[in-house]
Formats: sequence, structure tokens, C-alpha cells
Amino acid sequence: MSDLFEQMRKRGINTIAVTDGIDRSLLLTPPEFEGNYDPHVWFDVTLWMKAVEKVRNELIKMDPDNSDVYRENAETYLKELAELHKYVKAQEESMLKEKRVLITAHDAFNYFGRAYGFEVRGLQGISTATEVGTADVQDLANFIVVRKIPAIFVESSVPQRYIEAVQAAVKAKGFDVKIGGELFSDAMGNPGTPEGTYIGMVRHNINTIVNALNGKGES
Repeated sequence: MSDLFEQMRKRGINTIAVTDGIDRSLLLTPPEFEGNYDPHVWFDVTLWMKAVEKVRNELIKMDPDNSDVYRENAETYLKELAELHKYVKAQEESMLKEKRVLITAHDAFNYFGRAYGFEVRGLQGISTATEVGTADVQDLANFIVVRKIPAIFVESSVPQRYIEAVQAAVKAKGFDVKIGGELFSDAMGNPGTPEGTYIGMVRHNINTIVNALNGKGES
């Protein structure tokens, strides 16, 4: 995508990176990205609030005649995001610390883990293009058995078979782990649904995670 955006700039099409409003010291740089930043900043609501401020400022620059509208809309939305952040924190704090272990198909939730106190493990690494090997499945299965993790999660943008393979490997080792539900990672829900909005997606994810790790998830 970065190459595409660069080509657009060369053609005179205005493109703006909303994460340019985030201090670089707050961004994660996983080894797998070879010095590049983890892009999944939206899983820390406080970082996404900084992206909102960047959008507001850029719209005002492009359309100063309507600056009051952009300021008012941003102020309203930022208040909603502040409440969302409080909600996620409250849900997290309702769990025992030892239960806060999130295992998903790929490593999209590192900002979430840092912001809300979860240990995060992903089968594929940070990119959905990463190949999953037998050793990856077995390593994750061993971790689940040793830690007695009650639930793992599928993602809307990643084939379910990868997590099902982990579930089967865990069962072969004499332990049962449930699939706790579907999380939204690199995409939101369908338009017109609560999960089709950023706020609804974040609420869905934290509710699904907390319910499943507390023993109220799927099968």
C-alpha cells in the first residue's frame, strides 16, 4: 500500500497518513517488519484518538471555510472515543490478570495488549501473508497446554482453519481449548451493523475476549 500511495502522490493525488499524528516513540517496531512500524494502531483507542485529531487538522487545512464543523465533529467523536477507552479498561480490569492471554490467528493485537494489559500471541506473526508451519502450530499448542488457556480466537480476515489446527493440536496433547469467537482485526463488520463502526468493532472485540476467557465463550 505504501508503494501505491507514493505513486498517487507523484500523480498529484493528495494522500495523508493519519498515523503521522502519532509520536513515533509510541509506535511498535516488531522484528518481523524489519524496522517498519506495526500498523495496527487502532487497537489502542488512545492512539486512534490522535489519528482523529490528525484528520481534523488536515480537513481544516483543505477546507478552512468549514473549520468549525470539523472541530465540532471531532470534539464530539473524541468524547465518544474517551468513553470507549474507559469501557475497554473496565472490561479488562474485571478479569484476573492471569486470564489476560489473547491468542489469535495473526499478531494484530500488540497495541491492544500493551494498552489494556493482555499477553498476546499470534499464530502467523504480524502479517496475514506469513506462512504457517507445523512447528508454529505445535509451539502455540504447547504454550496453550502449559498455561491452560481456556479459549483462542478466529479473525474475520484470516481463514479459520489455522486456529482450528491449533485447537486440534491442543486436543492431541490431552487438553481442550475452545474457540472463543470471532474478532475483527484488519477489517470491521458489515455496513449497517454495530461492528461496522469503529466503536462497535472495539466493543465487540473486548466483550468477546472477556466472555470467552471467563468461560462464557463459544465451543
